[in-house]
Amino acid sequence: MSEALKALARACHDQTLDRRGFLSRSAALGFSSTAAGLALNAVATSALAQNSGVDFMKHKGKAIKLLLNKHPYVDAMIKNIENFKTLTGLNVTYDIFPEDVYFDKVTAALASKSTQYDAFMTGAYQTWKYGPARQIADLNPFLKDPKLTSANYGWDDIYENLRSATAWDGKAGSQLGGAGAKQWAVPWGFELNSLTYNKKMLDSMKIAVPTSLADLSDKAAQISKSGKGYGIGVRGSRSWATIHAGFLSAYTNFGNKDFTNNNGKLVPAMNTAESKKFHKQWVEMVKNGGPKNWTNYTWYEVGNDLGSGNSAMIYDADILGYFSNGGSNKEASNLAFTAFKPNPEAKAPTPNIWIWSLAMSEFSKQKEAAWYFMQWATGTQNTTFGATKGDLVNPIRKSVWANPEFKDRLEKSYPGYLAQYQAAVEGAKIYFTPQQLFPEFTTEWASSLQQMFGGTVPIDEGLDKLAENLTKKLKGVGLA
Repeated sequence: MSEALKALARACHDQTLDRRGFLSRSAALGFSSTAAGLALNAVATSALAQNSGVDFMKHKGKAIKLLLNKHPYVDAMIKNIENFKTLTGLNVTYDIFPEDVYFDKVTAALASKSTQYDAFMTGAYQTWKYGPARQIADLNPFLKDPKLTSANYGWDDIYENLRSATAWDGKAGSQLGGAGAKQWAVPWGFELNSLTYNKKMLDSMKIAVPTSLADLSDKAAQISKSGKGYGIGVRGSRSWATIHAGFLSAYTNFGNKDFTNNNGKLVPAMNTAESKKFHKQWVEMVKNGGPKNWTNYTWYEVGNDLGSGNSAMIYDADILGYFSNGGSNKEASNLAFTAFKPNPEAKAPTPNIWIWSLAMSEFSKQKEAAWYFMQWATGTQNTTFGATKGDLVNPIRKSVWANPEFKDRLEKSYPGYLAQYQAAVEGAKIYFTPQQLFPEFTTEWASSLQQMFGGTVPIDEGLDKLAENLTKKLKGVGLA
């Protein structure tokens, strides 16, 4: 790295040169903004080790291996990985798989007690199985050891709802992040569910942005009847992922729950009168304003249709809208974002969240070295780099959201994105009741939705049957 660029980066880090001045002087020397970002991050990463109380070179020369999902978060990390290697002297290798096979790879590695991988990407929901099965390590001992976690790490800078969502005591129905919870993973990046819409399309039809579920349903039906594509994209495949995105965010906004906890026993709550009313609204919206082959829709189809102009709106992950608004998508630059409150009586949005997190294999032979990587990857320096020089959205840290460069980037290219985030983040958390049978139960719920959509079972009857089936399964494992 150029000594002149290093000197500029040090001056910027020490706040004797502002960021705008740093970037302009770097450009004058012939360096791209990415190269300048890498230099600044290298200086900041070096500062992480200073007065930190941690010997980051303790495992110099050793190697760790990661299991990763193909994702922009990974791309951003790999751009910056040399700074981690310089910090620690560790060699890092990784296997990257597409999401349609990724979770199977993780499950197989953990079930076989493989020592091949030291750390891996996971969602918070998956830790509800991995943790109680003793396949992943509790990270609390690492977080609380000043010889292993830098005083500069800033654990409290990560949103509390994200820290809590990745911690659980393993007791079905107990509060995430409550007393006695084990920290099964550390958040890396997350998504909340909001409305992304094609501003050009809505403007051409003189349709205002929907402000409630009833309004969304009416306007989606109007768009579908126009022949200009269909109105609203939401997930519909037979998978837990169909329930966790827009569906659960809206379901919760109307005060509904998946289960109630009766003295440690779980009671399915999908067949209450309020829940039945909501399901009727949701199914009607999809029938009249959604895609005809809705039961095949995963996040991929939802985002692809928005980006290609086949749909006018999606109620899904905000970052899905973000990625649909760029790249080679036909509708890139035509999309906008808004926080969404399905229930007009609700005080605020209640978006359910997905958190890509990093977990440590219980079978790793290099746990401390793996923790150094996890600490660096989720630290302020790397997440700032990822958010400003890559596509690490949404960043987990409050300080990164306050970064002027990141905020300017969002404001210029993603209309309404920052505002929807700010309006929704306080209510953004996991609204599912934690329990080990989560994947099976939510998949069965999605299957019931498909039957209601197809008309093979009446909604009231289908929900009663779903609650009955889940109760039997809960009783079978002593949870009802």
